[in-house]
Amino acid sequence: MDFQTRCVHTGVNKDSAYNSCTTPIYPSSTFYWNDLETNSGYDYTRSGNPTRRALEENLASLEGGIDCRAVSTGMSAITAAMYLFKPGDHIITGNDIYGGTFRLFYDVFTSQGYKFSFVNMRDPDAVKAAIKPETKGLWIETPSNPLLNIVNIADMVEIARENNLISISDNTFLSPYLQRPLDMGVDVVVHSTTKYLNGHSDVVGGAVITKETEHQERISYIVNAMGLACSPFDAWLVLRGVKTLGPRMEAHQRGAIAVARMLDEHPKVERVYYPGLESHPQHELAKSQQEGFGAMLSFDITEDRAFAEKVFKNLKLFQLAESLGGVESLIEYPETMSHASMTAEARKEAGISEKTIRVSIGIESPEDLVADMKNGLDA
Repeated sequence: MDFQTRCVHTGVNKDSAYNSCTTPIYPSSTFYWNDLETNSGYDYTRSGNPTRRALEENLASLEGGIDCRAVSTGMSAITAAMYLFKPGDHIITGNDIYGGTFRLFYDVFTSQGYKFSFVNMRDPDAVKAAIKPETKGLWIETPSNPLLNIVNIADMVEIARENNLISISDNTFLSPYLQRPLDMGVDVVVHSTTKYLNGHSDVVGGAVITKETEHQERISYIVNAMGLACSPFDAWLVLRGVKTLGPRMEAHQRGAIAVARMLDEHPKVERVYYPGLESHPQHELAKSQQEGFGAMLSFDITEDRAFAEKVFKNLKLFQLAESLGGVESLIEYPETMSHASMTAEARKEAGISEKTIRVSIGIESPEDLVADMKNGLDA
């Protein structure tokens, strides 16, 4: 079936008693056994739940994996994926990744004996130079958060295969509607389902999708053992949201390119970070591995933080808030919000400054969004 058809129909037909056209919510914490050896397929919701399983079937289908585990947050998904490794292992990742991911790697997992190198992953030679005998994985985030840098997935897959590394890609920014890393050879994909997959800013969740049995079994074990799974109601919300993923992403992108083009010409804007602009240095690479340019963009203003605060106060449609991927447009200041958990040195290395502003374009009228952003900058 076509992608959007699978968004609507995969994981739905679970009600054999009443033929519900939507997936039922099974809030039960436990399920009774038929006898000492058999049950209906579920015994305890931490280990498995029919509603959550429906979502997992849906997301595995959309990403092209053999299985999925739906978890409580995006950070839970990253945590589960990191347990494909063990203390002493070395993982290479980008120097411009999401601040929460940086914190988890730099503080939490480093204290447990994991080792990380944060490099410019746009440069394959820099990745190759960082490889050590103990290197076991590549963590790929493309487009990067918040500067929308594009990592060449094919190059990373080649490096991973040549060095027997596990490749993991965070596909949150684009969703499987616009990019499918597993199809390009990546081993594991993670999502914050809070974002585009749910799309309505009313749930937090995550997902880990695998295409190898070995990885699938390990992730399943870790999610159960650590109690990372999401609740049935949260799974139902994401499954409801993903039905409109395709139409939403098209609407998001229409607004994003309109706002990006206006910003690119505005005298108060120093630089726009959006791969959909022909002026973006990786525009052609993005075209070659993505099926669209997404709805995230960032820009540097010509002045300092005080000017940024004035812009935020004069906006009517863009809400000053963290997160992204919802139907409403959000704007935020990475230095004190989404990337405050990075060290100042790490932010500088990544190219994030007090001039940087990140925007998540919603599905409002592109004309209204352009007018609102222009008014904010002009005021």
